[in-house]
Amino acid sequence: MSLFRRILKGLLKLLGINTVYEMKLKHLQIIKFLHWMGQAVGSQNNDIVKKSMFAAIEKGHVEFVRHMCGVNKRLLFEIYDETKGPIFHYAIECRQEKIYSLIYGLEKETRKWLGFGGTNSTKTMLFSACQLSPLSQLNHIQGASLQMQRELQWFKEVESMVPSEMHDLGDNVNNLPAGELFTINHKKLMEEAEMSMKGTATSCTVVAALVVTIMFAVAFTVPGGNNGDTGIPVFIDKKLFMVFIVSDSISLISSTTSVIIFLGILTSRYAKDDFLKSLPTKIMIGLFTLFLAIAAMMVTFSSALIIMLHGKYSWIVLMSILVASVPVSSFAWMQFPLLIETFMSTYGPGIFDRKVKPWLKI
Repeated sequence: MSLFRRILKGLLKLLGINTVYEMKLKHLQIIKFLHWMGQAVGSQNNDIVKKSMFAAIEKGHVEFVRHMCGVNKRLLFEIYDETKGPIFHYAIECRQEKIYSLIYGLEKETRKWLGFGGTNSTKTMLFSACQLSPLSQLNHIQGASLQMQRELQWFKEVESMVPSEMHDLGDNVNNLPAGELFTINHKKLMEEAEMSMKGTATSCTVVAALVVTIMFAVAFTVPGGNNGDTGIPVFIDKKLFMVFIVSDSISLISSTTSVIIFLGILTSRYAKDDFLKSLPTKIMIGLFTLFLAIAAMMVTFSSALIIMLHGKYSWIVLMSILVASVPVSSFAWMQFPLLIETFMSTYGPGIFDRKVKPWLKI
């Protein structure tokens, strides 16, 4: 029996089940401790609790905030700092979306009250959203254009939470509304995002224009030439010739579309709201059509090579096709992560969880 237990214990350790069990046990013990601590603490006069709460918000420890406030409702409304503001104000300022999403687990009237400012705050949550994100949050996002988009997503999200009659409320210093303060605070980031967009668009326009030139010329210099009497291509009856024509047409159309899209990016007005959807959508379409054009161009090259060699020197054809896949693979390796990240950031589920289950009743 002891041998069986040792074997079972060793198997559980090997599979990592014991480690998972220990982690789960520690997690439950921490939750119980938070429950007891939440019942024992007082209001905002307790500096230790206030410091712990703001430290948890800054680090994004959502369970600490949720369990402490869930046990002691007063903490949600009474914890306040002169510089950091109330809990949700500071969560917005630190760009902790998981903690901010807890607001969707509150009752509608409570959310509205918090949107007005709530607690001891003299300003709405919009003034926290109009500040520039901490560098620790921005550095996780690729490129200035996506960083600017994330900032706008935060501002629009908070704006939807704040009642419309409070949108034009001025701040206590310059009496400027949050929208104008957002533009001022993000001026440098907007310039960097514009330069990034223009740099990408310029480079891709040059490449796409070269593909257009090549593919247009290839359409009139078909492999094998044309019949001298009829002008019809010699290899028109071959299936590979149809592959050649179709891929050439796809490449020409895609590259032309890509040029037009990137020119549209270069001539854009680069207004603040353009970085939210307009410019990211254009860059996605431009990159995708350029990739399609390059891939179709390589198919055109490979099919033309096979047609001209008449099935001979198969090793040359194989090597040529393998080499032809290098540009396509290189482009996919360098640009597809940006394309996917842009798509997920623009049309993905978003960083805010609006389906948070009710966790606090007032």
